[in-house]
Amino acid sequence: MCMVSQRGNAGMCVRPERMALPYASLKRHMSKRIADMVLSAMALVALLPVFAIVALLVKVDSKGSVIYRQTRVGLRNADFVIYKFRTMYTGAEGAEPLLSNAGDARVTRVGRFLRRHHIDELPQLWNVICGDMSIVGPRPERRYYIDRILPLCPEYASLLSVRPGLTSLGSVRYGYASDVESMIERASYDLKYVNAMSFTADFKIVAETIGIVVKGEGL
Repeated sequence: MCMVSQRGNAGMCVRPERMALPYASLKRHMSKRIADMVLSAMALVALLPVFAIVALLVKVDSKGSVIYRQTRVGLRNADFVIYKFRTMYTGAEGAEPLLSNAGDARVTRVGRFLRRHHIDELPQLWNVICGDMSIVGPRPERRYYIDRILPLCPEYASLLSVRPGLTSLGSVRYGYASDVESMIERASYDLKYVNAMSFTADFKIVAETIGIVVKGEGL
């Protein structure tokens, strides 16, 4: 797994003896994809009332669109558009990407609540149905950050060999990353997941995610 050194040097990438790329069987791949589509479709239908309430709250709280779109990098290093409920004021982000942090003044009042409970991520169920994402998998990042991570941690490329997830081992065990160094540290958890993917692991991650959502332990 790729880790930042304990001295905090982002240029140091500690590598294992040899990392095996996740060559999952076709049967497992297809089973995971079918499960993703069925569960996401069911969740979308069941959560329609929640979507309506959240959309109204976002619209009333601040000016701008309800859904926020952003380009991320997914399977096979391909760009795709990710969907989220808007949690920031319109035009809050400048020309250069800026990671969010606790107390971020760009986040709206409603947006802060949505982030704490990860409700802003729910529109990504549509990304799962479309095949851009999986329910469980490494969280997708923007190319701006991937271009800065890969020279420091080449093993990160393994995360692009699977569909990114609505939730991930890194998300539940590490949480939000505020800079490239912490993104690399979080990636160590996702590299562990990718090299030992299973439905059992997915179930455990989903269960932990539900606990975090209920407790409101997001950023």
